[in-house]
Amino acid sequence: MTDAASLETNDIERFPDGHIARVDRVAARIELYDWAFARENGEVVAAHWARISAGKSAMFNGRVLLQHRAVITGGVFQARYFETDYATFMTWRDAGHPGPSVRNGFAMGALRAADGAFLCGRMSGHTANGGMVYFAAGTPDRSDVRPDGTVDLAGSVLRELAEETGLAETEVTVGEGWDAVFSPGRVAFMRPLTIDLPAEEARALMLSRMKGLEEQELDDIVILRRAADCDRHRMAPFMKPYLSHIFAQD
Repeated sequence: MTDAASLETNDIERFPDGHIARVDRVAARIELYDWAFARENGEVVAAHWARISAGKSAMFNGRVLLQHRAVITGGVFQARYFETDYATFMTWRDAGHPGPSVRNGFAMGALRAADGAFLCGRMSGHTANGGMVYFAAGTPDRSDVRPDGTVDLAGSVLRELAEETGLAETEVTVGEGWDAVFSPGRVAFMRPLTIDLPAEEARALMLSRMKGLEEQELDDIVILRRAADCDRHRMAPFMKPYLSHIFAQD
């Protein structure tokens, strides 16, 4: 394991946006960090949050974890995270990620059906990213931190899948390794998941489960059978490069 001193240089800064790095493991840990953006922009954050959260009852200013330094060595993506509030994160994101390198480093369950199609969720209109099509995911938070300070991104994948689609851990198979997809202000850790059902049956199952969820973050499940299908949907910049990459390998 590389120690904290070796992470003083952000080696991941050398990767261009759209780059996909295949890694065997993600080793993440929380630590204290003085984020100048948060310290210097309190009034700006408050005003921005008031604007973007107006009329969106599902938006909650909780605590989240952001990544501020990392290296890839020996097939392991080693990252350090710090804690901040969601309003500050959103203000920083919407301002174009100003300041020293910070990334929203989150894990996603790249769910694939037995027939090879991918299954993504479409965010409900009352959420911060209404209408966007993603795999189940969420910015890491305190619930993902183990007692020893490590961040359980693998556990985050399965927790978010259950919270957003109603699928249980026992209903999917978790693949090996991760694909780290770089985009402005983000690194998406894609974890391969499969469900032993054809895409249409899997979609119907998830839609039925979603109706019983306490909080419904998704309003539909989208089936993607080829890279060209992505063009019909609004997607974050890390989604299409990843899907094109995987479909090209089939």
